[in-house]
Amino acid sequence: MSSIRQFGMGFALLALIIFFEFSTGGDVLTSTNVQNLIIGNSYILILAIGMVLVIIAGHIDLSVGSVAAVTGIIVALAIRDWGIPWWLGVLLGLGVGAVIGAWQGFWVAFVGIPGFITTLAGMMLFRGANQWIGQSNTVPVPQGLQDLGAGYLPEWGPNTGLNNSTLLLGILAAVWVVYSELRRRRGAVRLGIEPPSVRSSLIRVVVFVVLIGYATYLFGSGRYGTSYPIPGVVLLALVIIYHFIASRTIPGRHVYAVGGNRAAAALSGVNIRRTNFLVMMNMSVLAALAGMIFVGRATASGPSDGTGWELDAIAAVFIGGAAVSGGVGTVIGSVIGGLVMAVLNNGLQLSGVGSDKTQVIKGLVLLVAVAFDVLSKVQGRPSIIGLIFPSRRDNGPGAAIEGANTEQAEVPVADGATAAKG
Repeated sequence: MSSIRQFGMGFALLALIIFFEFSTGGDVLTSTNVQNLIIGNSYILILAIGMVLVIIAGHIDLSVGSVAAVTGIIVALAIRDWGIPWWLGVLLGLGVGAVIGAWQGFWVAFVGIPGFITTLAGMMLFRGANQWIGQSNTVPVPQGLQDLGAGYLPEWGPNTGLNNSTLLLGILAAVWVVYSELRRRRGAVRLGIEPPSVRSSLIRVVVFVVLIGYATYLFGSGRYGTSYPIPGVVLLALVIIYHFIASRTIPGRHVYAVGGNRAAAALSGVNIRRTNFLVMMNMSVLAALAGMIFVGRATASGPSDGTGWELDAIAAVFIGGAAVSGGVGTVIGSVIGGLVMAVLNNGLQLSGVGSDKTQVIKGLVLLVAVAFDVLSKVQGRPSIIGLIFPSRRDNGPGAAIEGANTEQAEVPVADGATAAKG
């Protein structure tokens, strides 16, 4: 079901792009615009990766914007006053994020203070620390950090008409699509499940390869010196890493187990305190990284950095299919949800809609999307994604039974143990 929801969100994102492409007269799908779209929203999407794990575990983090801001000012001052290289400043910033995350994780996991309260206090604490440490001044950062926040992949090799780094990235993505489809079919056969038809697999591969090819052309054919943005590469790497952690590792499944059914997770041997501690700590590390990327893009750290970021990250996660009650959500879905909000914001701006009306529309989109799904599940009807892609139950071995609120899905939480989530 999660793959169906992700595919449905991708369909909604594609429909939104096409709508604004026609309504703006072709201003959306240009090399400059798509490059700026990634550069301008990469830090929010990075926050969404961490936030979805927090929300899956049943918590909320309101401090991410303030953590990003205080990390940005510490790194900027350290580079300027101590003369350290920019890359060492990045490592320092990640360390600062880890310390802050350990602080907040301690209160949530070992003292038992709800994450909402802990991070609300953190939001005020670290916002004040940002302005106190920096004396409410703007501190510039060097070129290396600017490249991390708004740089592009370099050019090399023969003249192909495209940026070769971007072209190589697109080829690797296309190869991965083909490999993953073949692996999915082999896995189905190994489990005794009838694999999808060759025709459906071929259509799926062709559609994704064509989309990747077009995206490669857009990013690689811009003005000289531009290509796929470096913060976009960081984002892609994080999506791959965290998708694997969440779906393929025991610690990742522990997060789902704790959020889905805390009591069952505890009875199954899950270390709930450690899981909550690591989730909160990981969020602050990603917030620190997002803050440094933003500072690099802005070329300086300032006292107002990070304001309102937590709201954008939370909105991306819920639009991407996460449940308010915890236990449900995916990394890829959250990133797609963030891209939906980014494209919506970008398209409205290109259409000449003011920032005031844009905020109203974005708020309504979030409210309607979540409310429709909640009401549909309560009444036993399919969600928005379910209407577009009806669920199909597999009766073969290893199939997950998915339905209304009465479902019970087994989630592996420890070696030889499972926890019921429902």
